[in-house]
Amino acid sequence: MSQAATLRQPRPLVLADLIPGALARDVLLVAGGAGFVGLLAQIAVHLPGTPVPITGQTLGVLLIGAAYGWKRAATTIALYAALGVAGVPWFAGGGSGYAGASFGYIAGFLLAATAAGALAERGADRTILRSLPAMLLAELIIYGVGMTWLGLYADLTFAQTVEKGLVPFLLGDAVKAALAAGLLPAAWALTGRR
Repeated sequence: MSQAATLRQPRPLVLADLIPGALARDVLLVAGGAGFVGLLAQIAVHLPGTPVPITGQTLGVLLIGAAYGWKRAATTIALYAALGVAGVPWFAGGGSGYAGASFGYIAGFLLAATAAGALAERGADRTILRSLPAMLLAELIIYGVGMTWLGLYADLTFAQTVEKGLVPFLLGDAVKAALAAGLLPAAWALTGRR
């Protein structure tokens, strides 16, 4: 490829942009990403005192958001949520539908993945110092929507909602955010295209 052709190619916004074949790539990424989140949802640990399990979904949402960019990430999580509501048993523990205490967190995944994707398109996924705040912000969005749904669904006070919908998950989600914040810059480093 000539130097002029190389200069005209746009800089990839997110990792997914490095894969050739726009439409086919996007369809495969969206379908595969929804399946990936569904698979991670099966890693579920039910804790006493809360109707919301600890799952691997959050890690998948953070990674997909930042690696895909906001449009593909939003489409991926919307597909995951829509198929789960329609009956595909890939929510936590093989669940489906929207009538559950943890569905608010799934709704929060859509906004969180979109936010992580938008921030990644602005370079927030290129270094750990920029990636970690983006991942933490995405998790705050998940908590905001998830806890609101949980409180309304289970008729909890604010203190009860924090106790059942936030406190048990802080340590695990901090680890997931740190993992995502490290994996994304590492993936960029491997491509040599930061």
